[in-house]
Parts: sequence; C-alpha cells; structure tokens
Amino acid sequence: MADRPDYYKVLGVGKNASEEEIKKSYRKLARKYHPDRNAGDKQAEERFKQISQAHDVLSDPDKRKAYDRGTGAFGGFGAPGGASGGFDPSAFGGVGDILSNLFGGAPGGTGAGGRTGATRGGRAREARGRDLETEVSLSFDQGVHGAQVPLAVPTSKPCPTCHGTGARPGTTPKVCPVCNGRGIEAQSQGIFSISQPCSNCGGSGTVIEDPCSTCGGSGAQRSVRRLRVNIPAGVRDGSRIRLAGKGEPAPRAAAAGPAGAGAGGPAAGGGGGPGDLYVITRVADSPVFKRAGENLEVEVPLTISEAIRGGVIEVPTLNGSKRLRVPQGTKHGTVQRLRGEGPPRLGANGRGDIHYRFVIDVPVSLSAAQSEAVDRLSDVLDGDPRAKLFEQARAAG
Repeated sequence: MADRPDYYKVLGVGKNASEEEIKKSYRKLARKYHPDRNAGDKQAEERFKQISQAHDVLSDPDKRKAYDRGTGAFGGFGAPGGASGGFDPSAFGGVGDILSNLFGGAPGGTGAGGRTGATRGGRAREARGRDLETEVSLSFDQGVHGAQVPLAVPTSKPCPTCHGTGARPGTTPKVCPVCNGRGIEAQSQGIFSISQPCSNCGGSGTVIEDPCSTCGGSGAQRSVRRLRVNIPAGVRDGSRIRLAGKGEPAPRAAAAGPAGAGAGGPAAGGGGGPGDLYVITRVADSPVFKRAGENLEVEVPLTISEAIRGGVIEVPTLNGSKRLRVPQGTKHGTVQRLRGEGPPRLGANGRGDIHYRFVIDVPVSLSAAQSEAVDRLSDVLDGDPRAKLFEQARAAG
C-alpha cells in the first residue's frame, strides 16, 4: 500500500489548525500552483492536485477525523472514500434513521435533499458525487457584461490501474463481514435505533484486503479538468454560480448486500449522479464605478462656477457617456440617478441604476488671477451663511 501522505504538511499547517487556517492556507497555495498560472509546469500541476486532495480531507470534519484516526483510504493522492471505505457522511439519513426506526420504518431516509440515504432493505443508497467549488478572476467589464472563461478544476477520476475498484488487479473487494455489505450498523439506545457507518468498512460495504498500489485503495486519482464556463452578465465579487452535474462523478457502488451480490461478491457498476460545480466570482474593482447592491455609484467633480450657475455636463456610463443637467446652486454631495443604466440584475429582469454624486472641486492653491476673482466674488455675495446656524443655536438654548 502506498505511503500515507501528511496532509497537514502539504498545506503547511499544524495538526491543531482551525478550519479557517486550513482554508486560508489552501487558498494561498492553490493560487500559487494553479495550472492557469503555471502553464506547462507538470510539477506545479501535481502540487496543485496534492493541495486540493489535502484540502478535501482536512476541510471535511468527518474525513479529517477518519484521517487522524488512520482509518479510511488515504494512500497516495487518490480521493478518500471511493471503493475502499472512506466514510461519506452524506450517504446516511442521520435524524431520518432515528425517526423511521422509532415509528417502525426501515432505517434510512433520503438525507439532505433526497440525495442519499438507505433503501428499505436497510442498505445505504448509492452516494451522489461530491460537489466542487472553485474561484474565477474577472475584470470589472467581464462581471458587468458576462464572459466565457477557462477553468481548471481539481477533481478525481477512476484509477487507471484498478479501474476504480481500489483493489489490486486480479483481486476484488470483499463484502464486509461486520455489516454484511450494508455499510451501516444499527446501535440500540433505549427506544431509539441509530444507524451509523460500519466501523469496519467505513460505510462502503466492502473491505479491500489487497489494495491497488497506484491509488492506495481509494479507487481514484486526482486530476485537473479543464473546461470553459459562460459567466452571466451582472455578477459581482463573491457571486456563486451553480453548474449542475459538473462536479465529481459518483463513487463506484461498493457492494451489494447478501441478496444483491450474487455469490457474495461486490456489485458491478453503480453510483448516484454527479455532483455540482460552484464557481465563485472574484471581480476586480473599477476606478470609476463602485458597486452599491444592484446599482453603481460614480463621483462627479464640479467646478465652483458649475455648482453656482448650473449647466449641462457629460458623465460616463457603462456603454459610453450621457449628459446630465446640473441645477443652479447644486450642493456638495447632491445625487442624480440614471435609471436602467446600471449592470444587469443577476437572475432577474432589467438593470440597476447609476447614481452620480456631485462633489465640488475646491482648488488647493490659487494663482494671482484666481485669488483676485475670488475676492471680487466674495465682495458681491451678500449675507453670512452661518447666521441662521447661530440663530437656531440661541433659540435651542
């Protein structure tokens, strides 16, 4: 069997690292070794696979516990679980098992969203493939108008040596003698009967006595899948796009129970549907437009004379420019809105607005001519703008 990898060392964290520390280290390393940044570098691609596999295990509380205990198939850099018994917690009904047993039903239930659970015969249903998550960097214009972008997604594929069985070629996984191929054990606690993953096979229903030397018994190998994804118009930084069925394929069915496996052997084929791929968008800032929910904000400088006299000015839009009328006597911070000129509303009809905030551009230093002009303006403008302020203060006192 392949040597057990040190996933903590791969990610450069301690064994007591928190989930946030693991996540932070993974993101840093994934960006550094991502295939898009290291085109043609096989060593970087292999390192990327190792980092992804380590994160898959250590970011999942159940897989991390199994890894720390030394159980499950974690040899090489194949995906844990597979045909050899890394526990997939989604394959069990949880609370559904308790309730169905309490009211006389068969153990199981559909679990979250009806994706997994147990059949009426008491055997764990075939697990759905794992969901995957990746990030994509976009320019501001790509986020607004949409784009087709390339992605490199770390995933797993059947081991080419054992073809996904996890067993050395010429051998086959054996039905687990403890759970008899069901993958679950029922523990009675008073009036409750709680179904749990089999302690011997980890929930797979089979045990591998002679693991494949290539994948270490996992039945899978890490790989990088390349695809092009259409990003819809209107995404912002942190938008989450779901691509149904683009996640990992379902793990191979472990084994049939005593009634389904024929002469005690594992069932062929199997597995539920593939998981989903979630793409998180990282959209760069624009030097002009600032996101404000579904709208955009733009600061527009006005000269002192424009603010006093008013006039028509030109302002930038997403598709060029438009003219705005500045009212006479416009104050600093006044906002005007252009309806429907903002970004498309993601998942809805229509577009947002653009809010233009006028800011009066006050010169830091004046030339002699400008200073003389300001003095003349000060002489002809009547009144004290703070007089009313003091009147209100005296009245309040």
